[in-house]
Amino acid sequence: MTDLRAVRVRTRKWPDEPHWEFDAVRLGVDALGHWLGVTRGTWLAKPGKGFTAWADHVVLLPHDDWWVATIYGNDADRPVDFYVDMTTPCTWSEDESEVRCVDLDLDVIRETDGRVWIDDEDEFAEHQVALGYPAEVIAGARASCDEVFAAMSAERAPFDGSVARWLAKLAEIRQP
Repeated sequence: MTDLRAVRVRTRKWPDEPHWEFDAVRLGVDALGHWLGVTRGTWLAKPGKGFTAWADHVVLLPHDDWWVATIYGNDADRPVDFYVDMTTPCTWSEDESEVRCVDLDLDVIRETDGRVWIDDEDEFAEHQVALGYPAEVIAGARASCDEVFAAMSAERAPFDGSVARWLAKLAEIRQP
């Protein structure tokens, strides 16, 4: 998949409630997963809230893992270096114009100063009860969170400089 077709990303909240949605461009696929590009100014929205992306970034949708990574380059306006949402594995529409996953609250973040931390553990604990997360969903999200935190802390791919080619490809398509 190397064509630059549009992809609609639809994240949901358990079990299938609307959450963040946005349009991206398909950059390609590799051993880690599907790579999408989101350009500065893209509208990202969820019920009752929305904003425009303030920096170009790429989104990695792993083949079968329980997470989705938003990866920024060295843009001075970037909010963080990496923002990884723990999600159910992604599912694609038959024509691959849309991808969906369910956000499971936990996030692993690397700040621009290098600090790595986990966000929304309280929300994850609350939703396990309030939303009735099944045991396999809890286990999948928690295990993925631990794995992503370890990989990000150790600066292992994709949480290192290896994503530069995808950021460069996104920059190329922005050129007039």
